[in-house]
Amino acid sequence: MSCSYADGLSPYDNKGILGLEEKYESAETLRLKCGLLAEWIEGARHAVVHTGAGISTAAGIPDFRGPSGVWTLEQKGLKPEKSISFNDATPTKTHMALKQLIECQKVKFIISQNIDGLHLRSGIPRKNLAELHGNMFVEQCDKCGRQFIRNFATTSVGKKCLETVCRSELIGGRPCRGKLHDTILDWEHNLPDNDLALSDLHSSVADLSICLGTTLQIIPSGNLPLYTKKYGGRLVICNLQPTKHDKKADLIINGNVEDIITNVMKKLGLEIPDYKSDLDPTRNTDTSTIEMDWTIPSSWIKEMKVLHKKVCKPTKRTRKTFMYEREKIECPIKSKSKKSTLSVEEESVIHCNQQTLDDAICANDSIGCNENIKNEILDVYNINSHDTESVESTTSTIEEMCNNPNEISNR
Repeated sequence: MSCSYADGLSPYDNKGILGLEEKYESAETLRLKCGLLAEWIEGARHAVVHTGAGISTAAGIPDFRGPSGVWTLEQKGLKPEKSISFNDATPTKTHMALKQLIECQKVKFIISQNIDGLHLRSGIPRKNLAELHGNMFVEQCDKCGRQFIRNFATTSVGKKCLETVCRSELIGGRPCRGKLHDTILDWEHNLPDNDLALSDLHSSVADLSICLGTTLQIIPSGNLPLYTKKYGGRLVICNLQPTKHDKKADLIINGNVEDIITNVMKKLGLEIPDYKSDLDPTRNTDTSTIEMDWTIPSSWIKEMKVLHKKVCKPTKRTRKTFMYEREKIECPIKSKSKKSTLSVEEESVIHCNQQTLDDAICANDSIGCNENIKNEILDVYNINSHDTESVESTTSTIEEMCNNPNEISNR
């Protein structure tokens, strides 16, 4: 599990901000935001997903910086209670949904910081996946650079030699005979060249970057979504904790990624496939007879460079006004000043809720329609006009608050 991986790393003090409070959207707000995200995915030309440890917690693998994360507990001298090996963990709904989105070509590429191998095991093709920090089920030759899938998780961390001989053939048919090593990075290792190159190019070409289950604290992985913003695209962050780039996001969804992806797939009209072990490459690899290649060929990078030149060069010259010639869909949740794209029914619900709050507050003569006090009351109770239940449960207390405005400052 991630504990054994963490124990294998070199000592390192700067592990980022740990244990930040988690936030959850109301059910109604989550539904609205997921609906908007589904619209953006449907309309995207080149959507890219950035994944972190938060998408694997449902598989029993702890994250690192959450309230019960590996680094957070380590800081307190504790260990996570849940324990599952990388061999026994299986892809979650999020992993399988991403596989489906790739197959439907609604997502073009996935950039993962995870080393658990669950993207590989879900069946995502190598051409659609970059694994920036390595993969527990992949070994690499120190001579020819080729990567191979194994049917077991390595027990080694830090690109250590495994004393296994590479059986691939070089040009001319000569055996390579290089030594294989694990692909798991230690703190000071450089990211794998080919994975990073594809990540840079796809992030720049993307008109939509979606971050799932990551606080974006690790550099350079955490800065890749900003390449999308640089060239006029949208940035969506789905995470329970605040992230490093929240201020730059076009949409933030605070919630469990399993709930978010389930809502989005429902809006898109897509089924989430079940994990099937017989389609798992790590379950179908006999390392004594078969070498399953997981190497990124240079031709894929050349293809992306051509696309990057075509898309990003004109965008860079006219970045302030050029938006990939796509239809703008403003986010109604982030800013009240932007044009709403809600349905007539949704707008009606919000209007009725806002009117209910206005009537409840303005009914008291001592306060009337004082906007400042009204807003202060709404802030105190964290009332969301999208959430009918929140409005109904709060209006009964507003009269008391209006009669005792000094109460507000004490709450």
